[in-house]
Amino acid sequence: KKIQVPFDQLIVFSTNLEPKDLVDDAFLRRIPYKIEVADPTEDEFRNLFKIMAPKVGLEFNQEALDHLIQNHYLAVKRPFRCCQPRDLLQQVVNYCHYVGERPAMSKQYLDYAVENYFAIM
Repeated sequence: KKIQVPFDQLIVFSTNLEPKDLVDDAFLRRIPYKIEVADPTEDEFRNLFKIMAPKVGLEFNQEALDHLIQNHYLAVKRPFRCCQPRDLLQQVVNYCHYVGERPAMSKQYLDYAVENYFAIM
């Protein structure tokens, strides 16, 4: 026996690379809608941390964020990405739980999160 279940399907492709460097023109023509999501400005990036910290259970720490941006972004010319505030803060929470510490948005924990998140294996 067969059963049919109607549903709508949506396929989404996402990349940080130029699409023309990945596939040919014929493939790109078969994707009718393309949306560019630009990197956030520094102010937008900072605001994402303010929004995401309480969502992952952390108290926002301005001094720790200043340290992060100065030492791990501006000093090494690393671009800001919209996903990174959430990802880095979640790394902090996970690390704190792993080592049995109270989760906190500190310079030390953000340094660890950056080292782990941007590690090249």
